[in-house]
Amino acid sequence: MKIRNKLKEENSKKKIKSLSQKEVEIIAWLEFYKKYFFSSKDIEHFFRDKSQRYNTIKSLLKKKRIVKLNNGKYYLIPIKARTGGWAEDPFILADEIFNGNDYFIGGWSAANYWKLTSQIPFSIEVFTTKRQGKKTILNTKFIFRRTTHEKIKKAVIKKLNKHPFLIMNKRQMKKWMKSRQSLT
Repeated sequence: MKIRNKLKEENSKKKIKSLSQKEVEIIAWLEFYKKYFFSSKDIEHFFRDKSQRYNTIKSLLKKKRIVKLNNGKYYLIPIKARTGGWAEDPFILADEIFNGNDYFIGGWSAANYWKLTSQIPFSIEVFTTKRQGKKTILNTKFIFRRTTHEKIKKAVIKKLNKHPFLIMNKRQMKKWMKSRQSLT
């Protein structure tokens, strides 16, 4: 009896909360046009005013059908993610969080990308002029560190699934790795 109750409890946590007709329309439209990263302006044509748009976005956030990336930018959890769990490439997420500007991926994440280490990082280090701190988005831990515009200019543009992102160049990463080795 206890096992059955435990299973029911686990399954109830995994259930997707029901969606309104308007929410289904919005999600269907976003999926049809493959706009998994979208802004509130992208869906404004579904609403008669800002208040209705705000409340619907708030509801979708609460139901975990979208994830907030920054002010006005969201990520759609696809319908095919039945239990609400989904993953996106962290480099693409970082690019979308910063709208493709004023950031680069560095640290162990970049070292692993350039195959300078075989260590798989637990978190993604993002260097930016805008914010600092830690945040978990779509089960990916991001560490935001402050940097200068001069260092950002040294980053290179790479593509992943046709999506560009900024990463510290390989020469700079080799220097960074050498500085890490001298610490041990």
